[in-house]
Amino acid sequence: MLPRVLGALAGGGVLCLAFPTFDLWVAAPLALGLLALTLTGVRVRAGFGLGLLAGLAFFVPTLHWSGVYVGNLPWFALSGLQALFIAALGALYAWLTRRGAVRPLGFALAWVVAEGLRARAPYGGFPWVKLAFSQADSPFGRLAALGGSPLVGFVVALVGGLLAMVAAHALGRVPTRTAPSLRRVPRLEVARGAGLRPAVLAAVLGLSGLLVPLGTDGATAEFVGVQGNVPRPGLDFNAERRRVLDNHVNATLAAAAESAAEGQPAPDLYVWPENASDIDPLRNEDANRLIRNTVAQTGVPLVVGGLLEEPEGYLSNTSLLFEPGSGDTDRYVKRHPVPFGEYIPNRDFWRLFSDKVDLVRRDFYPGSEVGLFTVPTTSGTVIRAGLSICFEVAYDDIMRDVVNAGANVLVVQTNNATFGYTAESPQQLAISRIRAMELGRSVVHVSTVGQSALITPDGTAHQVTSLFTEAVVRGALPLRDSRTPAVRLGDLPELLAALALVTLVVVSTRRGRSTRLGAPPKAARQPASDAVTPRIRTETHDQGWD
Repeated sequence: MLPRVLGALAGGGVLCLAFPTFDLWVAAPLALGLLALTLTGVRVRAGFGLGLLAGLAFFVPTLHWSGVYVGNLPWFALSGLQALFIAALGALYAWLTRRGAVRPLGFALAWVVAEGLRARAPYGGFPWVKLAFSQADSPFGRLAALGGSPLVGFVVALVGGLLAMVAAHALGRVPTRTAPSLRRVPRLEVARGAGLRPAVLAAVLGLSGLLVPLGTDGATAEFVGVQGNVPRPGLDFNAERRRVLDNHVNATLAAAAESAAEGQPAPDLYVWPENASDIDPLRNEDANRLIRNTVAQTGVPLVVGGLLEEPEGYLSNTSLLFEPGSGDTDRYVKRHPVPFGEYIPNRDFWRLFSDKVDLVRRDFYPGSEVGLFTVPTTSGTVIRAGLSICFEVAYDDIMRDVVNAGANVLVVQTNNATFGYTAESPQQLAISRIRAMELGRSVVHVSTVGQSALITPDGTAHQVTSLFTEAVVRGALPLRDSRTPAVRLGDLPELLAALALVTLVVVSTRRGRSTRLGAPPKAARQPASDAVTPRIRTETHDQGWD
């Protein structure tokens, strides 16, 4: 068991390297291959425990940013909760491989279902660091256009399972009819070249994404994203709310003056990030006047991330559209506030464990409408900006909704000040890059403190800014109306994976029952001649091809 424990810890640890800021995407299939090999053939309880260890080894370091300013308890609680989904995967996969053969398809299906569950539960789920979000720079990432993040995760996990099969052959850990449990057997028992097929298939799948076209065609519009910065990182980033607002006003006017001095055409839309105006701009006359004057001086519509003190007793995290001569003309209220960050579910219960829950003094109220701002341009094109705020970019359905509503460009407004100089912001930018490929849309990704960038539909991030600096990103981005297969399919890939996994479990259950019922007596299992003349078997009848 000790090698398996070490394998589980190593698998989870290596998986961390696939995500920002390490960005070694190839670590993902290697890590999952190691995990699949480690889990194969163990008892269900051992599979649960090994999966839990792997999950903790992955989530604890990868989600370190969640406890930077609020302490270790929320960090470990979040990491432990997410690790339980990997533990459940480990138990199920251990049961599927109780005969000792690596089953790549079963492993990949279980991985997709586990990610789908943790993206939905509890309290609306936490899809951050899904496997697909580590693949923005890899051929795997391009598969997002065909089936979204579930397809990317499935193929990466399937490649990992195939690599585990190759390793099992190389190590001679292949079951025979007389050895249904996983154990080392003589190398002569493995047929020559038996590991070649899974190796070739893994290579083909690994390169298959290169065949997926990612278009960047379409009429363009000029966007400016303003990263105004904050006085300090941490939970009190907005203690000087007026200064944060002033930063964004001054950066916008400076960018407009610089463009005019260089003879550049005026942009079609300015975008401020989340929390750019935590002073309610619809109730505070001073804040409202500042924003209106900025829009009047630039003559360009502006999307503002702000907080509204409504409905009574709550706050609303909003995007507001201000237009020259008209003031605020449209709004989007964040549909998925972050549990324990923007509202506290079951507050009295969780206060028993930590008084940090009271740092959220007023809960945020969820919006109900899909965010879409329509902005005509001077060139005659129309910007239909699909809005998402901060963590919403990680939710598949929210991002698909804006495209289905007619968005031809995506606007992601975020504030990363509360996570300091950590990997949280690069991880979020990587998610936006996958969304660009998946949805076939350009993305204006703007953060209060960075990282901000303009992303083209092929997933390329342009003008990536540094953390905690004042910066502006500016450029022309394609406006696209075509819908990718991923958008058309919606949740179908996850549903098919769940159905396939259930079918696999049912078939495996029936196969196990029929084997037990039809098993010959012990005395009849071994021919007498074999007792006198041992033979070296060359059959590998059950190699887990499902």
